[in-house]
Amino acid sequence: MVSATAAGIVEEILSLKRERRAILLAHHYQEPDIQDLADAVGDSLELARKAREFEGNVIAFCGVWFMAETAKILNPERIVVVPDAEASCSLVESCPVEPIRAYRRRHPDHVIVSYINTSAAVKAESDIICTSRNAVNVVRSIPPDKTILFLPDSNLGHYARRETGRENLKIWQGLCIVHATWTARRLQRALAEHPEAIVAAHPECPRDVLALAGFVGSTSAIIEWCVRHPGREFVIMTESGVSHSLERLAPGKRFFFIPNENCNCSECPHMKRNTLEKLRDCLRDLAPRVELPEDVMTRARRPIERMLALR
Repeated sequence: MVSATAAGIVEEILSLKRERRAILLAHHYQEPDIQDLADAVGDSLELARKAREFEGNVIAFCGVWFMAETAKILNPERIVVVPDAEASCSLVESCPVEPIRAYRRRHPDHVIVSYINTSAAVKAESDIICTSRNAVNVVRSIPPDKTILFLPDSNLGHYARRETGRENLKIWQGLCIVHATWTARRLQRALAEHPEAIVAAHPECPRDVLALAGFVGSTSAIIEWCVRHPGREFVIMTESGVSHSLERLAPGKRFFFIPNENCNCSECPHMKRNTLEKLRDCLRDLAPRVELPEDVMTRARRPIERMLALR
């Protein structure tokens, strides 16, 4: 049951949303109360498309900072705000722009494929962007004689290399602090406890975890697959925020999340920085606001648009 305090904050948010002509976008890893308020809940690819489609003045992006940057790049004329500017990403932090610029200077003929979990500055140095949902298709779209630098998630890079057979795909050594710390040992323990369960895993997980999965896909793809699958029990190898959508869309099925090695939980600490109170405040104050240099937005928009043009 929603508390009186939370209900009051929800009313404030809805009022501010109308006043600002705002859209609320939320990633699947957000808290349920934020997801329930959002106009769209999705993974990075879905939210990038939604950010480009809406009519209004303000985008309030409930996710992490790089996602809001992407929304701003696609909507330079709109105001983009976030509940918490400190909601970062370990993958973004693992991939500063200067080494990418240096690589570009050394290898001007190579194709740089950047995961959407990168900064706007890194996107501006890239040839095409990908998400976990379309990474394999993006790699396949590149001529086979071209050498590719795939960054920054090494697990997703290895998955794309394995699925495409592209040996000329170089992989940056970045990792997600949530997905990369799951182990096959813990997954096997969970399967021993739930022998009827099927594993659905995000491709940011280690290779030995993916080897045990019945399905590998993006956050939204996992949800869609579990909803359609006739099975009744699933071990889900991604951030536990997806449980809200899974339980809503597949009532009667059981979903199990296992702890990772770092915090004995399955939550992203950056995603969980956002709260109803911070969402209200960012709509009221129109801050923290995403501001990017015009040249960075222009250059970063090209590889994002190349990705969005792929089907």
